[in-house]
Amino acid sequence: MTAVNIHPLVSPWGRFGLYSFYIDAPEPAIVDTGIASSPAEGMAPALAAIGRRIEDVRWILLTHGHIDHVGGAYALWEMTDRKAQVVIHEADAPMLRSRRAHVDEYLAGRAQYLNDPEGEAKQIAAARAVISDEMEPTMLVRGGETLPLGGGLTVSVHSIPGHTPGSVAYVVDGQNDVFVGDAVQVHGAANGFPGFEDPTAYRASLEYLRNEIAPRHLYLGHPYRRTDGTPYGVELDAAQAREALHESLDIEGRVGTAAHRCLCAGLPETASPYSPFAAVADAIGYENDPTLEPSPFFTSMHGYRTQFNQKS
Repeated sequence: MTAVNIHPLVSPWGRFGLYSFYIDAPEPAIVDTGIASSPAEGMAPALAAIGRRIEDVRWILLTHGHIDHVGGAYALWEMTDRKAQVVIHEADAPMLRSRRAHVDEYLAGRAQYLNDPEGEAKQIAAARAVISDEMEPTMLVRGGETLPLGGGLTVSVHSIPGHTPGSVAYVVDGQNDVFVGDAVQVHGAANGFPGFEDPTAYRASLEYLRNEIAPRHLYLGHPYRRTDGTPYGVELDAAQAREALHESLDIEGRVGTAAHRCLCAGLPETASPYSPFAAVADAIGYENDPTLEPSPFFTSMHGYRTQFNQKS
């Protein structure tokens, strides 16, 4: 079988670029969809530049349910005349079905630490602005499925929870190109901190990717950063993939150790912007703004706190 080509598709969004990937198969696929404007403003012109048409896309593969990955799903589906299969893990499907689910996720987690009286209103406004529409997925997955992209090409689905409950990896079978969305965080993106809802599942998923899948190429949802702050980019070769997975495990181990000590000592409220987890920030030398959305510092700390309370 001839190797299939992968093309990154970059869409503008504020201070970030949003990354999707085009799998140039007989039944073409796009992995992740950015926000509402991404299909028309980023994907369509990028595809036209390589002689492809967005109308011909037949698979929309969503790595997880966060707003900057599913926001353009309905708009892209419409541009395919609703012919594309829209695939998401069942655990994250509520984020595709409902704008309100994004607000509720915020309120249940990081909102408890941000002390922003306008926080809920901001989340409602963001969901309205950047999610093209609510929709029912056409295919729910759990991991273990094989998706046929035509011409004998298949993509296998692997459950890799942690960043979200329904995070998945899509693997191009036969060439081991692996799309993981935000499931490999290294030291985080612009916020400089890795974000995950379930620390134990996140670590197990990193080990699974490293030991069981061993990507030949690893495609990331954002240009996550090394220890020294330099970005990896979003297309990693095998050596870079091993490095990124090793670094991701290392930083989770250090953050987890600091979080456990902090939780055992209690969580005093202080004037620190990292309160009540200031001891964690001090222990790992984290000095960035923890309130900058999507606030991965508090998302991850809440994950450790939740697991600590469950064991207590």
